[in-house]
Amino acid sequence: MKKCLMLAIVVVMCSFQPVKPVKIVFFGDSITEYGVKPDGFITLFQQKLKDNKQEGNYEAAGAGIGGNKIYDLYLRYEDDVLAKNPDMVVIWVGVNDVWHKRLFGTGTDWDKFAKFYTALIKKLQAKGIKVTICTPASIGEKTDYSNELDGDLNRYSQIIRDVAAQNNCGLVDFRKLFHEYALKNNPQNKDRDILTVDGVHLNATGNKLVADVLYKTLIK
Repeated sequence: MKKCLMLAIVVVMCSFQPVKPVKIVFFGDSITEYGVKPDGFITLFQQKLKDNKQEGNYEAAGAGIGGNKIYDLYLRYEDDVLAKNPDMVVIWVGVNDVWHKRLFGTGTDWDKFAKFYTALIKKLQAKGIKVTICTPASIGEKTDYSNELDGDLNRYSQIIRDVAAQNNCGLVDFRKLFHEYALKNNPQNKDRDILTVDGVHLNATGNKLVADVLYKTLIK
């Protein structure tokens, strides 16, 4: 009887394996790079995990580099993402693919953008990683689509929506969410200082909105 009891205790103890937290890597450009600052969206996301007692179930890390475009992400995904052994990857890129056309005469043609994005997703999915992709939010915050690059940004955002549907990815449509927010909160039609400091990079309100949206989307 005692032997049976001891065996049962051993079996029960062995069955309680420590829960491995789901590791999320945020992968992108300078917006993501700044996300790990004290008031950045990744830091706020991590704080929300703690506040909701989820820090034992999820871990979050950033892998953002300023100036990156989609092909930069493709070239460094092994060293900067796979090396972290993620279960989930959130890709937020596209601003520089559009913006750098005007700033530096570079950028990424729309057809190459779609091909690189699809290839990157397939590489990650082949490793069993769940992928969520995000549309670029803004290059200027005017609500009447009079920002210089609104046309291109809308086109690239639609490419991302299509790529998400075609590759069974999660989608966070920041382009749509930021525009809807600005319609309610930007009556003066300003080009910055609503959710960004310069029309692109997030201010405190923008970081909070992004952290809240990503938390609701990713944490089930």
